[in-house]
Amino acid sequence: RSVVGSVQEGRGFAFRRKQKIERQYRKLLKKQRQVHSQQDDQFTDTYPEHLKHLYLAEEEKLKKRRRTADDSVSSKEKLNKAADGCGVYGYVCLMIISLSRICTFSSRPVVTQEKFKNKTSNQKAEEEYEKIKAERARKKEEAEKRKQQREEAQRLYKRKKMEAYKILSKKTKKGQPNLNLQVEFLLQKIQQNT
Repeated sequence: RSVVGSVQEGRGFAFRRKQKIERQYRKLLKKQRQVHSQQDDQFTDTYPEHLKHLYLAEEEKLKKRRRTADDSVSSKEKLNKAADGCGVYGYVCLMIISLSRICTFSSRPVVTQEKFKNKTSNQKAEEEYEKIKAERARKKEEAEKRKQQREEAQRLYKRKKMEAYKILSKKTKKGQPNLNLQVEFLLQKIQQNT
């Protein structure tokens, strides 16, 4: 059982790519027709008499441009027949030709892809990644600050403990605890608390 462009034949991706390119090509032709219809609507007989000759000269220029564009369309039809034998690459050639023709002959540029309006999934993923990366960096920085504060508090606590231990563990010449120092230490502690 053989189906054109079937996945079983291993050509499903090429067939889908070909269809996508054909769709884009048809879109371009449709946009091109819209541009021409807009240009046709520009010239009417309602212009002021003293400026009418300028408008008519401009119309003649545009008609000449359109004629040369139509000549390239007929050459494009020849290419289209040749492209039927070439497959996907023929359609890519047609896309390039139509893009170059639109860029050279239209009065204003036509944006084929709306990359300025909608972000691609890759751009969205990159933005998400950057947000997550920034959030992780911020959390890491906060954790580092907390760790430093905790270490500083522990150092201070240990230093005070050591000072208290040195004072309280001092002995007299006979090896007895020095009660005078202990009483002074307790007095200092009471004074600090009040």
